Amino acid sequence: MRYQALYDNAIALLQQLIATPSVSRSEENTALLVEQFLMQQGVEKVHRHLNNVWAYNRHFDAGKPTILLNSHHDTVKPNSAYTRDPFAPTIEGDCLYGLGSNDAGASVVGLLSTFLHFYNAENLRYNICIAITGEEEVSGHNGIESILDKIGEIEFALVGEPTQMQMAIAERGLMVLDCTARGIAGHAARNEGDNAIYNAMRDIEWFRTYKFPLESELFGAIKMSVTQIDAGYQHNIVPAECHFVVDVRVTDRYTNQQVLDHIKQSVKCEVKERSLRLKPSYIDPAHPIVQAGLALGRTTFGSPTSSDQMLLSVPSLKMGIGDSARSHSADEYVKLSEIAEGIELYIEILTKVIA
Repeated sequence: MRYQALYDNAIALLQQLIATPSVSRSEENTALLVEQFLMQQGVEKVHRHLNNVWAYNRHFDAGKPTILLNSHHDTVKPNSAYTRDPFAPTIEGDCLYGLGSNDAGASVVGLLSTFLHFYNAENLRYNICIAITGEEEVSGHNGIESILDKIGEIEFALVGEPTQMQMAIAERGLMVLDCTARGIAGHAARNEGDNAIYNAMRDIEWFRTYKFPLESELFGAIKMSVTQIDAGYQHNIVPAECHFVVDVRVTDRYTNQQVLDHIKQSVKCEVKERSLRLKPSYIDPAHPIVQAGLALGRTTFGSPTSSDQMLLSVPSLKMGIGDSARSHSADEYVKLSEIAEGIELYIEILTKVIA
């Protein structure tokens, strides 16, 4: 096996990560494991802020652009359908079982192995920053977002999430909108007032039927879904307010702000966004890292799942070890052969770009 030492260390670390509970916002112990692992492997300067750990290649050159390698070490809570101990890293045949093994522990150890492979290399065209971060599963403010100003300027990013080592070149953004339609209260029996529910229905119909003019080649149209509604408190009173929530999945053809501005101009209700921070992402298929993957037989696609790409403002490619279909499932597992292949592919792709 190529890169045998890297692989052996990766499997040992992944077993430790699985055995250490790291539910989002409580992942301090796995952050410590990653920090100690990098130091034990000879990385001279390892940085940590909250539960985020990062480091740079030994021959960092401030005059060169920097690539970010990123994945997350936090997990969701184990679901009730588990038949195994989620924190017991068990190997059976080619499978390593355990919570976080697939999402995204395998990508964590794969990217760490890749970073270590290049750590001592001289005369690279790019610097490399490895960042293993927390709170991805809850899109938390104390995850990668909290260190972007600390790690410095990034040219582009490779984000490790289970994609079967295929290349997600785009990812939908997300906005959640709190909408309030207003009317005038009145007695229902006397046909008084202005019913806020009826006013809301007109705007809800707009959300249901409107199509933004630009459609993504990867995702098609922007999708808007009304997912919650609340109005009234007594059967004989015409409600003065109707509140509803809209889930908006933004494609790479628009920014969140552009979509929000158009919505506010088109509906009569009051619209308040909860956040604009979860942005759509896209990297040009002509980008060198995408071309490097294509040359190695990888394919491109648009990802329906979210990741820390949403919080990055630079081109990013999502590519990682494992299968997204296993994420958040009971008895989660990753294949050892997938990890071996993933380490090799990561190294080969980056070699084409930076060496």
